[in-house]
Amino acid sequence: MEIVSGRTGSPHVTSTQFRQMLEGSIGQGSYILSSGNNIEPELVSNNQLKIKSGMICHHGCISAVQLGTYDTVTLDNGRQGKKRIDLVVNRYTKNSSTGIEACNWVVIKGAESSTTAVAPSATVGNLQDGDLIDDCPVFEVHYDGINVREVKKLLSVASNLAELNSNYANDVRFIPFTMTPSGTGDNSALIASLAKINSLFGITDATPQNSGAIIMNGDGDAHIFHAESATWKGKDLYAVFNMEVNGRFRITGLLYYSPADVITLS
Repeated sequence: MEIVSGRTGSPHVTSTQFRQMLEGSIGQGSYILSSGNNIEPELVSNNQLKIKSGMICHHGCISAVQLGTYDTVTLDNGRQGKKRIDLVVNRYTKNSSTGIEACNWVVIKGAESSTTAVAPSATVGNLQDGDLIDDCPVFEVHYDGINVREVKKLLSVASNLAELNSNYANDVRFIPFTMTPSGTGDNSALIASLAKINSLFGITDATPQNSGAIIMNGDGDAHIFHAESATWKGKDLYAVFNMEVNGRFRITGLLYYSPADVITLS
């Protein structure tokens, strides 16, 4: 075991360790990071592709087109009556002698076809495993005759933490529960109050409109009655049964809460 994010008196953090940290937080695949113009392509002509600013994370390796700039990639001509797909990759390389690493745009030319074109293969590797070449496919350039018909972006933009938190904030949340209330001749039993739901979900804004329960019998073989639904009575949430119940019985279900705005159905 060795310290990575701490002072040791000499340079010690390796590119492999830095990439490990990024793989642990972003993922081990290939992603465009939310930055600049998100590596957006712009076809200047049938022979030139402009790639706008942004960042790519591939197996933890970060490469960038600097903000306020763009890269230019030269494309080969198409041929009349032929279809072709070229692959634009972000190629990682490492010099085995010096250990110097780099990332550069490379165009892999596909085979021509009179019918259906197929994209060429990239060099599949994993720089974290020590591979000296590791391609990250970013765009497909589709030719129809001499013209480029489409530039297809192959990578999605990864959500940042602010976006993930915002998305989670609007998700419906569930808490599974089981309980054994005691029936006293009624056809309902108390499940929870608004105050209890607020406490369980760690919130303060539960209402009968944005929260409730999905319920079922917890032991159907032990009783002839069955749970039909849940209903609010004022600030209390009750399980409703198809008949009067007496003694102890078990119900299970899911409490739910939705922080999103409640819609009104017409």
